[in-house]
Amino acid sequence: MTVGMSDWPRPSERIRELLRRGAETALNPPDEWIEEMHAAALGGVRMTMVADDPVLAEGARRTNLANMLHWAAANIHEPGRRVPVNLTADILDTARDLVRRGLGESSLDSYRTAQTVAWRRWMDICFGLTDDPAELRELLELSSLSISTFIDDTVAAMSARMEVERADLTRGTHAERRATVALLLEGAPIPASRAQTQLGYRLGGPHTAAVIWSDAGSGAAHDLEAVADAVTKATDHRERLTVVASAATLWIWLPTRSVPTIRTISDHPRVRVAFGRPGHDLDGFRRSHFQALATQRLVAQLASPQQVARHEDVRLVALLTTDPTATEEFLTDTLGDLAAADIDVIETVRTWIAEQCNTSRTAERLYAHRNTVIRRLARADELLPRPIGENLVDVAAALEILRWRPNDR
Repeated sequence: MTVGMSDWPRPSERIRELLRRGAETALNPPDEWIEEMHAAALGGVRMTMVADDPVLAEGARRTNLANMLHWAAANIHEPGRRVPVNLTADILDTARDLVRRGLGESSLDSYRTAQTVAWRRWMDICFGLTDDPAELRELLELSSLSISTFIDDTVAAMSARMEVERADLTRGTHAERRATVALLLEGAPIPASRAQTQLGYRLGGPHTAAVIWSDAGSGAAHDLEAVADAVTKATDHRERLTVVASAATLWIWLPTRSVPTIRTISDHPRVRVAFGRPGHDLDGFRRSHFQALATQRLVAQLASPQQVARHEDVRLVALLTTDPTATEEFLTDTLGDLAAADIDVIETVRTWIAEQCNTSRTAERLYAHRNTVIRRLARADELLPRPIGENLVDVAAALEILRWRPNDR
């Protein structure tokens, strides 16, 4: 039942004080509370499409945390008052991104599931504030009304914003391009000649797809375009198809038979690029794109520091990391203390394996003295559970997994 402003409860000064003290605690939640909320928000069956998309998932995390902190801050400044909706730029971007992916209001389920976790943690806080049953009852009743009303108001505002975005997407060339690409990716029987005219891009011949995304949220458009231009310039062509998938994501296709060589984009540190393998004609157009999406998901899942990833680079890692527990056991059993060794030792082993165990070529590639390489390899043998020569394939696979993980040392 909706409660109007005139019917909103007027709590006693004591309940207002308890609410304010509880909100101060909620404004600085422990990391495990936040992670629990994120896991619940993205764990529902109807949230699979959001959870599988790194940009949408990150947007859901940001907005859910922002909503919780906004509610807490509002109840510090005006305890017990109805909390107004917090339509920040990030939240508006999230609404736009959901619509651009073709998702409806069911994708807002994360707000409800996050509310469930937040309510459970809030009850823990309340039970620590007072032992008086009457005070506790009034505090919990007011809190329940406040939280549920705030989420209801937020979902209503987001739904209204999505309606506006949906209407905007039905107009203009960008909308036509998105709609045409969606049909092609779904395998709809759209005539190739018509699709080519609508896209301004040739569907016959070679294609290499890429996903370019940023964790910067709003304001990422300039960086995304700059990186898309850099990727295009790295090919022999100046033609490309670009689809704005979200406020922080571009999908692009390049008419090239090879993945552009663009290892780093250091001028835009918050931008990532994931490439699919080159393909041919319409099947290649689709396959390369889906491979790029899979590569993007893996990079996000591993929280990899790598800015550029090719599908062929991560295929082995994808297979080896499907079971996180098994992956950790494999790394521990295979690398032992080498996993925490100096980066120079790790890079020397990785390069030595890549150079087919040739010490001289390894030294040349690392710009190091041959004796330095020999010393580092000897150090690696001391740290490994088994010598490199007895376990070469497993060590190579384990180091490849390590390469795509964050460097926490």
